Amino acid sequence: MALLDGLRVLDLTMWRPGPYATQLLAQQGADVIKVEPPGGEPMRMFRSHFDVLNQHKRSVVLNLKDPADQARCLELAREAEVFVEGFRPGVADRLGVGHESVLAINPGLVYCSLSGYGARGPLSAVPGHDVNYRAYSASLPPDAVSPDADELPVADMAAATMAAFAITAACLKSRATGIGEWIDLGMADVVAHWVATVPEAHGARERVTEYRPGPVPGYGVYPTKDGQAVTVGVVSEQRLWEATCRALGLEEFADVPFTERRARVRELDEAIAAAVARLERDEALGLLEAAGAPVAPLLSRAEMMEHRHFRYRGVVENGTVGVPVRTAVHPALPAGPIAELDEHRGQGWAD
Repeated sequence: MALLDGLRVLDLTMWRPGPYATQLLAQQGADVIKVEPPGGEPMRMFRSHFDVLNQHKRSVVLNLKDPADQARCLELAREAEVFVEGFRPGVADRLGVGHESVLAINPGLVYCSLSGYGARGPLSAVPGHDVNYRAYSASLPPDAVSPDADELPVADMAAATMAAFAITAACLKSRATGIGEWIDLGMADVVAHWVATVPEAHGARERVTEYRPGPVPGYGVYPTKDGQAVTVGVVSEQRLWEATCRALGLEEFADVPFTERRARVRELDEAIAAAVARLERDEALGLLEAAGAPVAPLLSRAEMMEHRHFRYRGVVENGTVGVPVRTAVHPALPAGPIAELDEHRGQGWAD
């Protein structure tokens, strides 16, 4: 028998982080039912990616906008121990499967919400992808350039692994007490927490000055007029591409579909880079944020440690490392004392 044999997991996630988290559970024996929208998860178009993230799972198609299918989803949730969703904050509630609704019918359930910046906080509504989360978390070096298409998506994979850990820990508590949990996990939180555990290096390197085209137009690191940089994280989403183009005065490219954008990578990405290069960092951030584009500044560790979002989320506390996972019912312990060498000699578990 595998370690998690018999654990029932209802998986509503798509793309990479959520499916990898639930696959980690499935590989340890959990019974994972993957709920897909009509037509299937979009990642199925990229089978080389989809297949390595969705092994050992069952698939059920449900249209959560249909009352009958929504009821079927809640029926499955009633018998599950774990519920995982990766929607933008607020979407699960609008679909009738938010944590309050689901925990109301199954109080012992472990409900995990996995999103870019978490369900609550100053950045919670900001769209993004891996390059943005890494920029805000200060895990990109100051001389970073746009990633290659096959570069490891660090934030995605780190958050997925942390989610599997947090879900397993919450299941231990639920099985012992019958009390469920809501896990609010932000991908940027996890990487920021990693960065916070490493002291800042002395002799910081120069800021980014080089531009390199990214894997798709509008995905990468873009130098700004003042020697700083922003990251833009458009992948295939048409709405994010349109928002980016309109924010930067590139309306002539706004309606170009993804298939054509992939064929015109250098031309379109260089247009994005040129538009950003005419702006100072904060000006570029303001325009892109106001338009709803997936943008993030390339922060240093010091800037990340002082950022209001990570302080709100508890990732950093009083200038030191906090916790990477927010739980609603059983909060993690705050920063505490450090034992002196052999301080507790002679003590046992009850002491």
